[in-house]
Formats: sequence, C-alpha cells, structure tokens
Amino acid sequence: MARPDFKRALSGALVLVALGAVAGLGIAPFGWWPLTLVAFALFLARPAQGFVRFWLFGIGYFSLTLWWIVEPFLVDIPRTGILAPLGLFAMCGGMALFWGAAGWVAARLRAGALGGGAALALAELARSHVLTGFPWAMPGEIWIDTPLAQLGAFIGPFGLTLVTLGLAVGLAWAGLRWRALAVIGAGAAAWAAMAVVAPPLANPQDGPVVRLVQPNIAQSDKWRPAVVDGLVAHMTALSVAEGQPPDLVVWPESATPWLLEDATGLFADISRQAGAPLLVGAVSLRGEDIFNSLALVSPDAPLQVYDKVHLVPFGEYVPLGETLAHMGITGFAARDGAGFTQGAGPQRLDVPGIGPTQALICYEGIFAPEVRAAVNAAGPRPRFVTIVTNDAWFGRVSGPYQHVVQARMRAIELGLPVVRVGNNGVSAMIDARGRMTASLPLNTTGVVDAVLPPALPATLYAKLGDWPAIIGAFVLFAALALRARRKSD
Repeated sequence: MARPDFKRALSGALVLVALGAVAGLGIAPFGWWPLTLVAFALFLARPAQGFVRFWLFGIGYFSLTLWWIVEPFLVDIPRTGILAPLGLFAMCGGMALFWGAAGWVAARLRAGALGGGAALALAELARSHVLTGFPWAMPGEIWIDTPLAQLGAFIGPFGLTLVTLGLAVGLAWAGLRWRALAVIGAGAAAWAAMAVVAPPLANPQDGPVVRLVQPNIAQSDKWRPAVVDGLVAHMTALSVAEGQPPDLVVWPESATPWLLEDATGLFADISRQAGAPLLVGAVSLRGEDIFNSLALVSPDAPLQVYDKVHLVPFGEYVPLGETLAHMGITGFAARDGAGFTQGAGPQRLDVPGIGPTQALICYEGIFAPEVRAAVNAAGPRPRFVTIVTNDAWFGRVSGPYQHVVQARMRAIELGLPVVRVGNNGVSAMIDARGRMTASLPLNTTGVVDAVLPPALPATLYAKLGDWPAIIGAFVLFAALALRARRKSD
C-alpha cells in the first residue's frame, strides 16, 4: 500500500513543480503573461494549501526564472563549477521558502484562493527585503510590454504583483461568476485606462546625445594580459566614433581592469578625443578599501566618483568575510580578500551641459524602494538615471533580459529616462514610459548614439513609494485573518 501512496505523492509534487515553471513563462525572455495568470489561477483554485504545496510551486517558478544563477560558477569551472548545482538549489529552494511560508499562513486563513493570493503577495514583499532582499522575477514584471506596466508609476512593483495575483484569484473564481467578472473587469478597465492616461512617448528628436559603448568582453577574458594589452585601443575606437561628438559617453561597469586612480589621466584623454565627458565604471582603491565605482571624467571639470552602496552578497562581498576567507570562500567579482567596501551613500553626478544623473551600478537597479529613495534625496531631481552593469555574469539566455526589464520598470516608476550600459548588453536608452528608444543586442560589440528622452513629472510612486500597496495588502490580510478567527469561534 505504501508504494501507490508514494507514487501519488511524487506525481503530485512533480505536477506542482511543473505548474510553477509554467507560471514563470511570463517572465523575460519568454513574456507569455497569459500562462502566468492561468498557472497561478489553477494553483490557487485548489482548496488544499500548506507549506509543502506552496514551496513546490515556488521551486518550479524560481527554477525556471533564476536558473541563470549557475552562470557565475561557470566562469571559472575548475575552481567553482562543481558548486553550480548547489548554488541553483540553494537559490531556488531559498526563494521558494517565502512562498512555502505563505502557504502555511494561507492554510490558517482558510480563505481559499483569496487567502492564498494575499499570502503570496506578502511573501513577495518579504522576499524583497529580508537579508538585504532579492526582488528578482517578481510576478508583476510580466506586464512590461503591456499598458498595465504603466500602473507602476502609481503603485510600484509590489502593487503590480498584488494586481497580478488579484487577477489570478479572479480567474480561480471561475465558478463564482460575479466575483470573477468583477475582478477581470477591473483588470480590463485598468488596462484601458493606462493605454489612455499613459500612452507611449514619441521618439525624441532634439536633446542631449548619449553614446552607449558596449565592448562585449568575455568575463573569462577580461583579466588576461593578451586582452588587456588591446583594451585601450578597443575602448578608444568605440568611444571616438566619426561624426558629431556626443554630449556624454558611457562605459559599462568595471569596463577595464585598471584601478581608477591609475587610469584617470587615460580616461581624461579618451574623453578629450571623444569631445564629451566620460562616465566609466572602474575599481577604485583608497587606502585599504576597494570600491566598485562609477566615475565622471572630463578634462575640463573635477573628477566625480560614486561608490556602489548595495553590494551583491557572496558576489562582491562575503558576510563574515575575513572568517570565511580562511576557508577559501571569497566573492566572485572581488578576487581577493572579503570583497568590495560599501560606498557612503547615494550620489548624483553632475554631467556638464546635461544635468545631474542618479548613478547606479548593476544589482542596485533591482531595488525599487532604494532607487526611489536615492532619487528623492536632497538636491535637485535628477535629469536621468544611469545604470552601468556587467551582465556577462548572468549568462547569455535569461538573466540579462530579466535585468533590463527591471531597469525599464524603474523608468516607469520614477518618470525618468534611464541610460543603461552593459559590458555585453543589453545596452539601451529607456524613456520615462519604460520603452527602449535605442539599444544594442546582447553579446554584440558596438556603440549607439541616442537622444536622451525628456523626464516626466514626479510620479505618485516617486512621492509615496510602496506604502499604498503595502497598506492595502495588510488591510486585506487582516480582514481575512479576522474572518478566519470568527469562523474558528
């Protein structure tokens, strides 16, 4: 009798994992958002809830959306390749724990699909903040190429996730016709409203011209002497193109292997040849501290430097680094010691002839509340946001495409254009509605000169942040908890 029970349990577990994977197909690079809604609806429609069921569904979702996490381990296969499967399981299993906790709570709410959806929404909020947070592949990102993405300007990424799960609950209520019609009707109305209220912006014809430089240097080659020798000529040739000089040249994160302090003169000379200020990502050494920095270099202006604040755990720094370094555990991006030093705080770089830009480096762009706080810090509102990144760490399939979606979401949420430059792409000029007006494809070498789109007025999300969506979610959750308590009494 035990064998049929085991087979039934195993088949049920595999179905849940597969359904979770289907739910992940709405996330880039696939973008099949109807499948996400249907998968969540089928999952939430089942009355059975609990930790294991939600955890297995989360395993499927995160295994599909975060499988690129193995790529950093494969850059140096002899040293770290064996850790790739462990890294994948730890990441996916760890992220799914938040959904498992949601299932545990939902089982106690006894509120069916609505309780499950509300618990999942709060789990996503927790996933975005606990242990520095990792808000990657949030369900709300499925709307990026639809009018509903513009809701981000009002309710932010958590609000969009709340809407996504709410629509899935509406589909799960198929047997409760009027409830389902009300929810789906509200979603359709929001779609239509955003299409009218926030239509696509026209391509800018006039304005500052920004040159995006994408060198496309393989991560495994960047530190090889044979490549380093030709890097100056390569980067200079890309930056100093024929025709009208741009107003700004932007290089990606850690564009060269040289320390900023050793190469400032070289960067100033390239800036002079290009006829424009140069924004360059470089490693900076001050005393015994190493920083991941973004510098604005111009032969006619003082050097301005931003040091990355939100570092990647186990990528750029290792918690308890000195202790773990003795065990041979160091960061991927920081090759020695315990990694990079955290920067002092958000900083704007004042680009001559254009205005202030909010500087962000790679991973920092995924944290919407932190980006919002930086933009709202003391001083004039930035003219645009600059994100430099090295997505060679994320592989060639899904990671880089998911990363650029998040940059597009930040543009929508703040009403600001975003200049995004990656070592191997996707480099893009993004307008304040989240549309890429110019771009360079992944894994190509090249430059593109793009007109900087105008900024829009500060959005509701820029002013209020996630609080309206958070308060709404907690009010709903509290109402369901009160209802469950009354039922038990």
